[in-house]
Amino acid sequence: MIYKYMNKTNVKRFFSILLMLCIFISYSSFVYASDDSLYVWSSTDVSNIEDDSSLLTNATSEVTDNNSLNLESASAILIEQSSGRILYAHNIHEQLRPASVTKVMSILLIMEALDSGKISLTDSVPCSENAASMGGSQIWLDTTETLTVDEMLKAICVNSANDCVVAMAEYIAGSEEAFVQMMNDKAYELGMSDTTFKNCHGLDEDGHVTSSYDIAIMSRELLTKYPEITNYTTIWMDTLRDGETRAF
Repeated sequence: MIYKYMNKTNVKRFFSILLMLCIFISYSSFVYASDDSLYVWSSTDVSNIEDDSSLLTNATSEVTDNNSLNLESASAILIEQSSGRILYAHNIHEQLRPASVTKVMSILLIMEALDSGKISLTDSVPCSENAASMGGSQIWLDTTETLTVDEMLKAICVNSANDCVVAMAEYIAGSEEAFVQMMNDKAYELGMSDTTFKNCHGLDEDGHVTSSYDIAIMSRELLTKYPEITNYTTIWMDTLRDGETRAF
């Protein structure tokens, strides 16, 4: 699992990176020593390993928190999804603006609401004036229309739709503000100490920050607990609004 901070990152590209890397890791991955200071490339299949001691090796290169891969990003992290072990680190606790990657937490809370039975995929979700007023990535929701939760998830995951994520936030929590509090509560629960959410969509706002480390935490939580989210994040083209074709 990898996260590279980019100001204009969108959720579709982010999950595509995660999916490709998860496939790659099952065949060739970093393996680190017991003191967390060493690593080597290994062909070991780590997907089903529970005991970290079985991956110990006589590594010769040091893992340091620097940009040894010459990445252009301000921050980067590589982890092994099944164990959560950190395999590469570059400024992983630097607080940066997450842009639309914010929606990973919003999607996680939507999936939790579905899992608990609080909402269902067939529920009709209205659009408030507040949701319709969102800028940036959107599908131009109108206050006279409703979409199902299933359609909202498609728009959020594929098109990074700010209007839809706000509509879902209001539907689940009663207001965007209450939903953002849920996001911060979940971040605290997961140990995301570098994170403060100010909104559910990711448009720049003072104090709205997170780190690549924290994004790895919430992304792993989402993909591990709700792997069915990839049914949405791998969509290339779909339809909304009575069959109108939308190529996202």
